Amino acid sequence: MSSLQVLCSGLPLRPLPENRGRQAGVPHAPVRTPGLSLVEKQLALRNALRYFPADVQELLAPEFAQELQLYGHIYMYRFCPDIEMRAYPVEQYPCQTKAAAAIMHMIMNNLDPAVAQFPQELVTYGGNGQVFSNWAQFWLTMFYLSKMTEEQTLVMYSGHPLGLFPSSRSAPRLIITNGMVIPNYSSRMEYEKLFALGVTMYGQMTAGSYCYIGPQGIVHGTVLTVLNAARRYLGIEDLAGKVFVTSGLGGMSGAQAKAAVIVGCIGVIAEVDKAALEKRHKQGWLMEVTDSLDRCIQRLREARKRKEALSLGYHGNVVALWERLVHELDTTGECLVDLGSDQTSCHNPFNGGYYPVQLSFTEAQSLMASNPAVFKDLVQESLRRQVSAINKLAKEKFFFWDYGNAFLLEAQRAGADVEKKGAGRTEFRYPSYVQHIMGDIFSQGFGPFRWVCTSGDPQDLAVTDELATSVLEEAIANGVKASVKLQYMDNIRWIREAARHQLVVGSQARILYSDQKGRVAIAVAINQAIACRRIKAPVVLSRDHHDVSGTDSPFRETSNIYDGSAFCADMAVQNFVGDACRGATWVALHNGGGVGWGEVINGGFGLVLDGTPEAEQRARLMLSWDVSNGVARRCWSGNQKAYEIICQTMQENSSLVVTLPHEVEDERVLQQALQL
Repeated sequence: MSSLQVLCSGLPLRPLPENRGRQAGVPHAPVRTPGLSLVEKQLALRNALRYFPADVQELLAPEFAQELQLYGHIYMYRFCPDIEMRAYPVEQYPCQTKAAAAIMHMIMNNLDPAVAQFPQELVTYGGNGQVFSNWAQFWLTMFYLSKMTEEQTLVMYSGHPLGLFPSSRSAPRLIITNGMVIPNYSSRMEYEKLFALGVTMYGQMTAGSYCYIGPQGIVHGTVLTVLNAARRYLGIEDLAGKVFVTSGLGGMSGAQAKAAVIVGCIGVIAEVDKAALEKRHKQGWLMEVTDSLDRCIQRLREARKRKEALSLGYHGNVVALWERLVHELDTTGECLVDLGSDQTSCHNPFNGGYYPVQLSFTEAQSLMASNPAVFKDLVQESLRRQVSAINKLAKEKFFFWDYGNAFLLEAQRAGADVEKKGAGRTEFRYPSYVQHIMGDIFSQGFGPFRWVCTSGDPQDLAVTDELATSVLEEAIANGVKASVKLQYMDNIRWIREAARHQLVVGSQARILYSDQKGRVAIAVAINQAIACRRIKAPVVLSRDHHDVSGTDSPFRETSNIYDGSAFCADMAVQNFVGDACRGATWVALHNGGGVGWGEVINGGFGLVLDGTPEAEQRARLMLSWDVSNGVARRCWSGNQKAYEIICQTMQENSSLVVTLPHEVEDERVLQQALQL
C-alpha cells in the first residue's frame, strides 16, 4: 500500500507498478466510441507516452493501445494508485504550503470511491465529469503540489499539469481550464475525438475544479427546489402525502432520495444501474428498493394514504414507471404523482447518460459500443415515449420541470412534443427549474455556498454548522426583507436536518444557499474560529459552479434572462478572472457542465481560510465579487429583484458603482420607432 509521501514523489517508474487493469467489483465508465482513424490512434498513443521516458515506452505502448481499443480512452490503469483514496487530514500531506495541502485534500476526495461515480476512470459524477484525463496527470499534479511555494502557481490544461510558474503570494496557487475548445469546434463529436487524443477534458463543474462534496451538495439544492415547487405549483408548505417522481441515483442524482425524505414527501426514483441503486441503499440514502412495478405502485399508494415520508428506489427504466402511472390514471382515474422531474445525465445521452427503455442495462451498454447509431435511435424513441407519458399526466394536477440536465433539450432534438408556442429559444412546454423555481433565488444572490473542514474532524464541521446557523439567525434578528428571511429560514432548517440525516459522504463538508452578506459573514466567523483554534485546521470555501454568477447556460443558469444575452458567456469568464484578482486560492473555467459540452461556460473557485487577517480580507473581497457579478448582470437584464439587491448593496458600499438600466415605460415608443 502506497503512502502519501510516495504519492507525492512523482510518477512511479523504477520499478513500474504492477498492471492490475480494471478493478472488478466497482462501477466503470461506459466504453467510448470516438471513431479515431489509424493516424489519430497513433497520435493518442504518442500523447499518452510523452509522460514517460523512452526506456519504458516499449512496455507501456501495447497496453495503452489496448485500453484505447477496448475502452475508447487511455486511462493508464497500471498507474491507478495502490492507496486508500480519500480526503486525508490536511497536515498529513507533504507540502510546503497550506494551500497546496488543501488542494490535495480536495482532489483525493473527488476520487474517493465513496464519492466518485467511476473512480478508476477518474470520473466524479455525471457519467463523464473527469478530475483528470489519465492517472499520469494525477501523479504529476500531486508531485507539483508537494513542491509548490507561496510564490508559484500550478497551471492545469484540461487535466494536464503544465507546470509550476513564478507568481506572487497574492496570486492564485492553481489555475484550471477544462475544455476550452475553439467555439466552431465545440461539438459533441469533436469532443469525443479530442478527449480520446488526450488533449481536452470534460470537467463538468466541480469535478474538474476539485470542489465536489459528494451528493450532499445536490441534496440541498433538491430540498430547496422541491420546497419551492410545492409553494409555486401546489400552493402548500407541507408535502406530506405528496409524490415526487424522478430518475437517477448515480452521482449528483443520488441525492434525490434523501432530499425527498427531508422535505417529507414520497420520492419514487427509477434507476437502471443496480450498483448505483445498491450504493445509495447501503449508504442509508434510499429507504426501500424494488424491481417490481406492481410493488412500486402498491407501496406508493400506501405511503400516500399514511402520509409517510418515503424514498423508494425502482430498479428499472423511468419510462416504464411513467407509462405505468399513465396506465393507473387511465384505469382508475387517479393521478398518483404531484411533482416530477428527471436527473439522468441527459447532457451525455448516447454514451451512458440515458438508457433506452427497450433494452436491459447490460444490453444497452453493449449496443452503445457496438452500434452507436442504432443505440441513438433507441434513446431518442425512449425520450419521445417518456415525454408522451409526462404530457398525459400533466393534463391533471401534476407539474413537471426540467432539472437543468438537458432533458427537454435532448427530447426536443429527438422530436418529442415539448414545444411551447410563441416561446424563445430557451423555453419549452415545461419550465427549467431556474426559470420558475430557483431563478428568483439566484437573482437575490442566493446560491450553493459550501465549505470543507480539512482536518477531517466531524467536530470541526459541527462548529461550522453552529457558526453558520448563528450568523443567519443574527441576520434575521437585525431585520431583513421577507423574501430573504424565507431563504434564511429554509437554510437554518437545512443545516439542522443535514446534521440529523448524516449527509457527509467523503470530506467533512457542508453546503447552504446564502446571499452575499451571509457568505461573507459566515466566512469571517469561520476564519476567526480558526485563528482562536476553535477549528483545528484550514477550511476551504467553495461553491457549486451552478450559482448566481458562476455559469452562463441558456438552458439552465441563465435560462430566465430574457434580454437576449442568455447565450453570452461574459459573466462566467469575468467571474473566473475577477475571483483570481481578488484573492481566490484557485480558480477554474470550464466548457460544458450539467447541460452538456458546448452548451455552457462555467467558472469556480476554492478559497483557503487559515485564520489570518489576509484570509479574511480575501474572503470579503472575493466573495462579494463572486455574488455581485451575477446579481448585477441579472439587474441589467431587467430582473426587478436583482435591481433591488444591487441598489441596496450600493447604498451600503460606496466602492460599488453600477449604472442601473432604464425600463421602456411606454411600449408605443418601440412600436412607433419600428414603423419607421
